[in-house]
Amino acid sequence: MWPRMDGLRVLELGTPGKLRTLLTDLTLSGKKTATAGLLDVDYHAEGEELEHVGEHLILVDDAGANAAEIEVTGVELTPFAEVTWEFAQSEGEGYVSIEDWRDSHRRYWSSAEGYEVEDTTTVVCLWFRIVSQSGHRSSAAT
Repeated sequence: MWPRMDGLRVLELGTPGKLRTLLTDLTLSGKKTATAGLLDVDYHAEGEELEHVGEHLILVDDAGANAAEIEVTGVELTPFAEVTWEFAQSEGEGYVSIEDWRDSHRRYWSSAEGYEVEDTTTVVCLWFRIVSQSGHRSSAAT
């Protein structure tokens, strides 16, 4: 089960350390408005239900502190080979093509999760917006 904070599920981006800090910073800057997970690894193995549109989550930083409250704006289950370029760009990580996104994610899931992704592997494409940062409501929430 995922951790909870203030009654909300916690969202931890990437692996702890430099990657989590980078991804959190991209989110807080507004460049990252989406993230990808694996249905089998991140949900089924963790005993978690999918997020739903309108759900609020707590984004935590590398220290595990509340960095922001986010609202889920979209959830889509997609075979890995069918993830769109639009989604890849929404991740805000500077991918130059959908092939670049696929290569990067295959490497990440293989090294960080020990999971070899196939073209048919189900990816959870999650879109979100910031509601508040560090306890202060953002203008996007009004």
